[in-house]
Amino acid sequence: MSAQQTNRSEEPADDALLAVDELRVSFPGKGWRTPATEVLGGVSLAVRPGETLGLVGESGSGKSTIGRAVLGLVPVASGTIAFGGERIDHLGSARRRAMGRDLQVIFQDPYTSLNPSRTIGDALAEPLIAQGTDVRASRERIAELLRRVHLPADAAARLPREFSGGQRQRVAIARALAIGPRLIICDEPVSALDLTTQRTVLDLLLEIQETTGVAYLFISHDLSVVRFMSHRVAVIHHGEIVETADAESVTTRPHHAYTRTLLLASPVANVARQRERRAAARESGLLEQKP
Repeated sequence: MSAQQTNRSEEPADDALLAVDELRVSFPGKGWRTPATEVLGGVSLAVRPGETLGLVGESGSGKSTIGRAVLGLVPVASGTIAFGGERIDHLGSARRRAMGRDLQVIFQDPYTSLNPSRTIGDALAEPLIAQGTDVRASRERIAELLRRVHLPADAAARLPREFSGGQRQRVAIARALAIGPRLIICDEPVSALDLTTQRTVLDLLLEIQETTGVAYLFISHDLSVVRFMSHRVAVIHHGEIVETADAESVTTRPHHAYTRTLLLASPVANVARQRERRAAARESGLLEQKP
């Protein structure tokens, strides 16, 4: 794949589960005379059934806005979003709720994603009840979900404050899985966790994908995490996709200068090597010079 090819947004594939085509999102200015700010400038990407597309970029690049647009949480200025062959970029609220069976999300913060006053069982039952599952079937499904995310059966009767951050994120994963979605948007799902817990949660996500065939749009600022999780990677910079390819190519032989700079900024275990990479990243302008 040439540098010219990788520096363009991806053309949505015919077999795509999620197809985003020339998506533009703008946010209004703070004052009435302030012009709108374009956050996404014609983004195209595709997620195929059963695969993980990693979406990586630094803070403010627009990566989370893509996820929020797919979920219907921000308005779309132009372009299209299709899921399972159906346009979803301007769905009404009733149809959007019905899509919850196939499209779910795991947010970044396990501490705020659960209601502190409701039990874990209540949190897991909510999407089931919304889809019309009866009480007995809900209890059985909740027990199955807790087993799948490696939490004890009595977790259903406990409150979120009784669990660690990693355990809460497992609950969030269980809730996303509750009604068997085809795609889960993972928006920085491990960035609030320590390194050991991150690996546990990532391994769990991979295990779930292997056993269920669910697809992930995995959003992160960490290129090493994206490489571990993804089949393919799309790199976003200032609201535009600058490179898309298989995970190994993007994370070891990147074509675009911005991707190479992201790679330099990724942490490595060797202290001396890390110092060299940090210096190179500062020279490239990605990291600020220390006074």
